[in-house]
Amino acid sequence: MIQALLPAVLPLVKDAVGAFLPEDKNKRAEAERKLEADLASHLAKIDVAQLEVNKVEAAHRSTFIAGWRPFIGWSLGFSLAWTYLCQPILTFALIQAGYGVELPSLDMAEMMPVLMGMLGLGGLRTFEKYKSVSK
Repeated sequence: MIQALLPAVLPLVKDAVGAFLPEDKNKRAEAERKLEADLASHLAKIDVAQLEVNKVEAAHRSTFIAGWRPFIGWSLGFSLAWTYLCQPILTFALIQAGYGVELPSLDMAEMMPVLMGMLGLGGLRTFEKYKSVSK
């Protein structure tokens, strides 16, 4: 998250704080480096805090709290299976049987970014396991 957020936030922070930075080029560059390091450190702390929240959620006894991420994953998986496997096959079978029924379709344009994000995170986890970085 830091890699994506830092380039977007840093110019805004530099512009806002720029009036208070020293005029000397060397001192200004040093102050900007310190500002970047402080901002990166702060964003890293936010990520660590979010990871701790995720751990607590995942360990919770209630399925309502711990199961929302798997629910989203399964829902997206079923949506993908329905849209690209079940619906076309059932439509073909119903037409062949003489029933001109139009089955409901799902708008995958709205769901694909979420699915790709979840699959990307899963891919990173697989890479971690492959490199023996995680347990």
